[in-house]
Amino acid sequence: MKSLFQNLHSQMPLLILWYSTIAIIFKHVSDASLPNNETVPAVIVFGDSIVDPGNNNHIETLVKCNFPPYGRDFGDGNHPTGRFSNGLVPSDIIAAKFGVKKLLPAYLDPNLEIQELLTGVSFASGGAGYDPLTSELASVMSLSDQLEMFKEYIIKIKEAFGGKITARIVSKSIYIVCIGSDDIANTYAQTPFRSTQYDIQSYTDLMASEASNFLQVYFFK
Repeated sequence: MKSLFQNLHSQMPLLILWYSTIAIIFKHVSDASLPNNETVPAVIVFGDSIVDPGNNNHIETLVKCNFPPYGRDFGDGNHPTGRFSNGLVPSDIIAAKFGVKKLLPAYLDPNLEIQELLTGVSFASGGAGYDPLTSELASVMSLSDQLEMFKEYIIKIKEAFGGKITARIVSKSIYIVCIGSDDIANTYAQTPFRSTQYDIQSYTDLMASEASNFLQVYFFK
């Protein structure tokens, strides 16, 4: 497992999205090219409601959108899927742009087939934030929770498909981290827990520190 994460650290094309930069990424993603005509095997996502395709449907939280009018433009059936959207979410669009798959599924979907893991999943949980308190207040999956599911995901792939395929997925996939808006809009602006301790500059510094923690301490250790 350690060697896989070391491989991930040195080779993966890491794509980090914050809520304010998604439009910029979309502008370039369709023109993205890879060396030696390689293809992206999978898209793997961490984050909040912007990229949650339905994980919150399967946890104990009030932060859900599995009811109309959500999903009213979601292709065949026009039904709510758990996406915080009338249709697709950004991670679906990115996965499709890279030719990986049309829809990126929720990791916690009980109907998810093992074969689907090969092309990636989303671990995102609507209401999560860089600040651990944000996820705690909303009773949703924190970034560290999502990381634990990612480790479980790797074990499942290795057991089902072997180490060689697992190493390729881990090292060559696109990784998206899209999170942060709930920290500002909910935890900081709507509760006294952080605004009495931090001004906005120091709170965003806290968010940046947690982001660095996630990538450098948790993700690559």
